[in-house]
Amino acid sequence: MMTTATEIAERIRRGEVTSRAATEGMLARIAGDDAVNAVVETRAEFALRAADAADAAVAEGRAVGPLHGVPMTIKECFNVAGMRTTWGNPAFAEYVADRDATVVERLSRAGAIIVGKSNVHTMLADFGQTSNEIYGRTNNPADLTRTPGGSGGGGAAATAAGLSYLEYGSDLVGSIRLPAAYCGVYGLKPTTGLVPLQGFQVPGPPELPNEFPNLSTIGPLARSAADLRTALRVTGGPAAPFSWELRPSRRQRLADFRVGVVSDHAAAPVSSEVGAALSETIDRLGRSGAKIVEGWPDGVDPDEQAEAFGSQVELFFALHGGAPSSASLAEVIEQERRRMVGRQKWQQYFEDVDVFLCPTSFTAAFPHDDRPFEERTIRTSYGEQRYDAQAFWIAHASLIGHPALSMPIGQTPDGLPVGAQVIGPWHEDDTAITFAELLAA
Repeated sequence: MMTTATEIAERIRRGEVTSRAATEGMLARIAGDDAVNAVVETRAEFALRAADAADAAVAEGRAVGPLHGVPMTIKECFNVAGMRTTWGNPAFAEYVADRDATVVERLSRAGAIIVGKSNVHTMLADFGQTSNEIYGRTNNPADLTRTPGGSGGGGAAATAAGLSYLEYGSDLVGSIRLPAAYCGVYGLKPTTGLVPLQGFQVPGPPELPNEFPNLSTIGPLARSAADLRTALRVTGGPAAPFSWELRPSRRQRLADFRVGVVSDHAAAPVSSEVGAALSETIDRLGRSGAKIVEGWPDGVDPDEQAEAFGSQVELFFALHGGAPSSASLAEVIEQERRRMVGRQKWQQYFEDVDVFLCPTSFTAAFPHDDRPFEERTIRTSYGEQRYDAQAFWIAHASLIGHPALSMPIGQTPDGLPVGAQVIGPWHEDDTAITFAELLAA
């Protein structure tokens, strides 16, 4: 099992390993990667200087942060001063950021060292694949002929392949959770708005804050649930002078959790391999003593919610420079009403249930597909499935803004990772993280 970010930080603080050695090792692995193509730009000189400074702080006994000396990567679409921010678009190939995104500033204050950027799909416009004209295609470390997911497949692949101890990504249509599931790592979409978005934008003048509709969320990918917690603690909350603390988990023992469960649905029926892994996981939960509550929340129609999410995504892109929405004002108001009613139904559900467990995707990682988007399908054990069905299982947490993470729960007979999704209560991200941590243990 590969070392986690939390573990390497502790070893650096204790003086068992140097940040210099950890950083040199990561840079060497990145330089030697000629198969996965996950990390597309590095800043070795900066990283090594930062590592030496981190080691000096330990030697002098200075107080250090929870990610002290940990080399990590970040999704290519975040601004990092002195590095290119292209969004995989040749039109922005020479754009160099002049300041750090807020999340980069916060990770750096916690001691992390951003050594490089991970690959993205062009303009983050594909939730199932990661490829662009500047950096090429990223492959899944478990099977190079298959996708790592999108749009941030580079970060998930880097974390899975040992090319990064920790990654920070973004999630609008599952771009954290789907790659995490396909690559066999952990990925958290925090409560919407919890982590500031400043510096996560298309190259150009700074964008004004826009909270309608507020679907896009940024969060960490890691090798353990504990790493997700550490990363969220140092990146979450509003800017000073306001303060924020991660609310503790409702439960501390797996047996005490009340777990809602849905393992299949006709809109995106799971493959036999995914279904088998989910079934075993649910059986394991039952044996642990956790209370299992089967079925969707009362009053929630998952098909209607998935449709509502699609409408919200259309509005999101219209408000961010995409094609104008054809929706009337009355239709926009109705969509907002549906979104808030959905959130209310889920919040009522979480009064009696602690977490909701369901698939992250109906399939494991599938072969690369270069056909036009509308022509793509995914072959499963029961036949061909629509490509856009990948959005069904991740749509519900995205629509209502609740925290949701993907965690690895097993493998297919061919050795491909299988992920499950854990949705938590509003602003109770650590309840979902702790559940995943205890289930993995």
